[in-house]
Amino acid sequence: MPTPHETEKQHVGPEEADQPPSMSSHDAAPPAAPSRNPCCLCWCCCCSCSWNEERRRAWRVSRENKLQPLPSCEACATPSPEEVRSWAQSFDKLMHSPAGRSVFREFLRTEYSEENMLFWLACEELKAEANQHVVDEKARLIYEDYVSILSPKEVSLDSRVREGINKKMQEPSAHTFDDAQLQIYTLMHRDSYPRFLSSPTYRALLLRGSSQSSSEA
Repeated sequence: MPTPHETEKQHVGPEEADQPPSMSSHDAAPPAAPSRNPCCLCWCCCCSCSWNEERRRAWRVSRENKLQPLPSCEACATPSPEEVRSWAQSFDKLMHSPAGRSVFREFLRTEYSEENMLFWLACEELKAEANQHVVDEKARLIYEDYVSILSPKEVSLDSRVREGINKKMQEPSAHTFDDAQLQIYTLMHRDSYPRFLSSPTYRALLLRGSSQSSSEA
């Protein structure tokens, strides 16, 4: 005969069934520093404090807003034909070009891997931040948006890098995600960049640049 505790576990209400999946032990966020989060000494889902409820709400919003609108291309300077051709010389030149990053991000969106660029950009923004309070908040948001398995924008990281992030999140710094950023940069370089150079998007830019050069000659 089942005990009362077992009977209680068998009944799952409709609200509980709609909750996001549980986090595994190796992907759960690390313990937060007590001085920064006195109400709860861990980031695990078993915590019942209000922060955990905010995390669940953030997960739902993140799931609904996975496909964020791209910034207006009118805000980006039109790349010159020389700049467009330089993107084929190296991935570094593409990523150091604001227009190149915008075009490459649009390409990644067609491959459903836009989160890689978004994560890389978020890490760049974090590294430029000097205010520790802002660093703490931005690091937490990056973790929730791109590292947590609860997020639909989770990036692909190996276990070693994840464990390192979990330890560093106890005392976040502007360089907490450096290893992860490098891993995603390498992934985009080896996997997406060659396809980008062969894509209709890039070929069209090259043709437009060639036509522009011919008309100016």
